[in-house]
Amino acid sequence: MKLLRRDLGRMDYGDCWQLQQTLFDRLLAGKRPRAAQGIRNGQEARTAQGPQAAQESRTTQATRTAQAFRTAQGPQAAQKSQTIETVRETQQAQAYRTETETVGTILFVEHPHVYTLGKSGHAENLLVGRPELERAGAKFFHIDRGGDITYHGPGQLVCYPILDLEALGIGLRSYIEALEEAVIRTVARYGIRGERIAGASGVWITGPSVRECAPDEERETDANSTPHAAEPKEKTAGLCAGRTPQHPATAARPVDAGFAAATQLPPRESTRPRKICAIGVRSSRYITMHGFALNVTTDLGRFAYINPCGFTDRGVTSIAAETGREVPLTEVADLVCEHLKEILNVKIYKYQNVCP
Repeated sequence: MKLLRRDLGRMDYGDCWQLQQTLFDRLLAGKRPRAAQGIRNGQEARTAQGPQAAQESRTTQATRTAQAFRTAQGPQAAQKSQTIETVRETQQAQAYRTETETVGTILFVEHPHVYTLGKSGHAENLLVGRPELERAGAKFFHIDRGGDITYHGPGQLVCYPILDLEALGIGLRSYIEALEEAVIRTVARYGIRGERIAGASGVWITGPSVRECAPDEERETDANSTPHAAEPKEKTAGLCAGRTPQHPATAARPVDAGFAAATQLPPRESTRPRKICAIGVRSSRYITMHGFALNVTTDLGRFAYINPCGFTDRGVTSIAAETGREVPLTEVADLVCEHLKEILNVKIYKYQNVCP
């Protein structure tokens, strides 16, 4: 099966929500004609073949196939051959549908400053008034996804998959776990160990940051903003044991003082669980919208206006805060795309090109 990937760049939240809704409605509407056509085809076939065919339609395909194989010889041999051929044709048709059907679209976007509150969220988790948000250059939306309040803004990769889960053959819980797994595998490419926490959706960091695990000479190099810093050595003991070595594509990049200040973890933040990716989805008739927001080079100070996702005892973080390195959003989007393709077992196309 196929998914279409669309990279939107920076886009206003309201405009992107309208695009999501359009794609969602289109995919939902497409399910009705297919279902109606299947019913009509079945009715026409039973009418043409008479009462005997109607009775046979109530027998499962598996039973008919088993009965055909139990027939040894004689006049029923032709019927056996016909049944086997029907099964083969059905399997071929299903394989063709699996290979060619487009089951949705994945949007990658970066929003201007905005705060969104889910349908089951609590307004008191917004810690300032609307006028103060406006003075800070941010908008506010109360929306129909799950979850509580969160922030979107520059330096954050937002992914909105509008998918037909029924066509993919998975349920909502498995879908959310697939999104989490894709993010966990993505941040692992930067040496970050992402985790799940019971009772809290999204991806969390519970151990020390990559900065804290780096050798002293590497920390000094990062602090001086010198390019081409050596990759951190893999730890084999202590708190940093088992941390995934960085992928060659995620080599260090120079950072400036402003970037370092905006992405620096507060001193106590690295001692408690901190969320690197928030997830909130909506599903109707197995069609999804909304998705996840992965902090890449996000200004973490913007989360001070809220209790992120409703938590008061946990923090937030980003790839930059954990590693001290600036990473392009496009690079992270490519990695997310790669892992979603593997986990969902689909082909992802960016316009006419298969997503690597």
